[in-house]
Amino acid sequence: MPTDSPTRLASPRRAQELDRLGDTIADLAAHLDAATARLLDLIRDFDARGGWNSGFRSCAHWLSWRVGLDLGAARERVRVARTLGTLPRLSEAFARGELSYAKVRALTRVATPETEARLLAVGRAGTAAHVERIVRGWRRVDRNAETREAKRQHAHRSLHVRQDEDGTVVVRGRLAPEVGALLLRALDAAREALYHRSRAAGPVPSAADPATEPPARAQQQADALALLAETALHHELDPGAPGERYQVVVHVDAAVLADPEQPGQSVLEEGSHVSAETSRRLACDASRVVMRHDAEGRLVEIGARTRTIPPALRRALLHRDRSCRFPGCHVRVGQGHHVRHWAQGGPTTLANLVLLCRRHHRAVHEEGYQVDRLADGAMCFRRPDGWPLPEVPPPAAVPADPVRALRARHQTQGLRLHARTACPQWLGERLDLGWAIGVLHPLATRHVRPGDSFNEPDPSAAGRAGECQHPPRITSGAPLETWNGCQSSPRLIETWPRP
Repeated sequence: MPTDSPTRLASPRRAQELDRLGDTIADLAAHLDAATARLLDLIRDFDARGGWNSGFRSCAHWLSWRVGLDLGAARERVRVARTLGTLPRLSEAFARGELSYAKVRALTRVATPETEARLLAVGRAGTAAHVERIVRGWRRVDRNAETREAKRQHAHRSLHVRQDEDGTVVVRGRLAPEVGALLLRALDAAREALYHRSRAAGPVPSAADPATEPPARAQQQADALALLAETALHHELDPGAPGERYQVVVHVDAAVLADPEQPGQSVLEEGSHVSAETSRRLACDASRVVMRHDAEGRLVEIGARTRTIPPALRRALLHRDRSCRFPGCHVRVGQGHHVRHWAQGGPTTLANLVLLCRRHHRAVHEEGYQVDRLADGAMCFRRPDGWPLPEVPPPAAVPADPVRALRARHQTQGLRLHARTACPQWLGERLDLGWAIGVLHPLATRHVRPGDSFNEPDPSAAGRAGECQHPPRITSGAPLETWNGCQSSPRLIETWPRP
C-alpha cells in the first residue's frame, strides 16, 4: 500500500485539532519512556539478585515466560538494563522521559562512563535515525570494538532448521566468519565433486536439451549440502540417542535407585561418588545392565543391556512433546524423564514420560523441582517451595484507565512530562557523519581545534514546559547560533574546514 499521501491544506480549526492530537501522542510517549526506564531499573535489580534463578536459564528466559516478550527482545532489555547501571546520566535522562528507548538502546552499545556526556548530548540533539548512524560510525572507529564484535559474533552464532508446510526443509543461520569460511570451502569442494568434475569427464551437453543444462548455483549449493550430510553420516558422525552418545558407567544399588535415602553405593566406574538423585536422573534415559552380587559382593549374574526407553517409544515421545516441557523452555534436544521412576515401579510408557532438556532434567532430580501429570494429561511443575509454575502465567492486574494511572504515578514522583520533553533539537540539516565522529569520538579528538568547548546543559532547566532545553553547540570559537531566542543543539551537520 502507498506510504505517502498528498499534502492537503487543513482548515485552521482542523490544524489545531491535529496539533493537539500530536501533542497528546508525544506526551503519552514521554510517559511511556519514563515508565520503560523504571521497568529497566526493576529488571536490573531482579537480574542482579538472581530472582530469575528459579529453574530458568537466564533473566531473559524468565522475562519471555513471565512477561511474554520475545526472547530476543528480552535479551536486549536485560542488556540495556545492565548497561544503564554504569551510565547514570543516560539513565537519569531516560527516567525523565527526555530520551526514547530506541535512542537509549543504541547509545548503550557504545557509551562508557567517559563518553557518556557527549553521547547524551547527541541523543538529545538528534533523531533516532541520527543516533543510529552515529553509533554505527562510532563502532567502526572504536579499536576495542573489534574484540567485542568477535565475542558478539560468537554469541550470536545460530542455525535454524525447520520443515515448511510442503515438506521441504528451510535452513537459515549465522556463523562466525571463520566457520562460515570453512562452510563455504566445503560447499565449493562438494559442488566441484558433483558438477565440475563430472562435466569435465562427460560429453558436452546439447544446448537444445534443457535436461542437460546444469542447475542454478543455488540448486548446486543445496545439492552440495546434501552431499556433505551424507558424507558425515557415512563416516559415522551420527551421535545417536542420548543413552548411546555418552558411555558413562554408573554403578548404583537398586535400593538407592528406589529411595535416595537408603544406604548403598552410587559411584562412577572409576570410583568417583555421585549423588543418588544424579544416578536416578541418568537412569531415566540410559542403557541398563542388571548385575547381581552375593553376600560377599561377588558377581554371580549379569543380564543383557537393555534400553530404558525403547527407540519406538522415544520417537513417540519426541513427536508428542516436541521440546522440553518445563515452562518457558523450548529446547528441542531433550531426555526422557519418568514422572514416577521405573525403580519405584513406574512404567516406561508414554503416559509416564515427559521430555525435558538437560538443565531441567537436572532441576527436577537434583534441585528439588517437582513434576506431576494431572488427570487431564497436563503437566504440573512446582518450585522447590511448592509454588506452581504455570505454562502461561496469569496476566497482571491492569487499572481501568492505565494512562491516567501512569500520569498520576509520574505526578506523585515529581516528573513533569509534556509534548516537548523528548523532542529532538534537529533543525532539518543534513547529518555530516564524518565531522560528528571526528568531534565526538575520543580517538578522534585530534580533529577538534584548541579552544573548542563542550558544555553540558543545565539539568535544573529540564522539564520546564515552554522553555528551550537545547544544549550548547560544540563550537570552534564562532558565536553560538540561536533559534527562537535560545541556543541550539550540538552541531552534527556542519561543513568543517579539515586540515
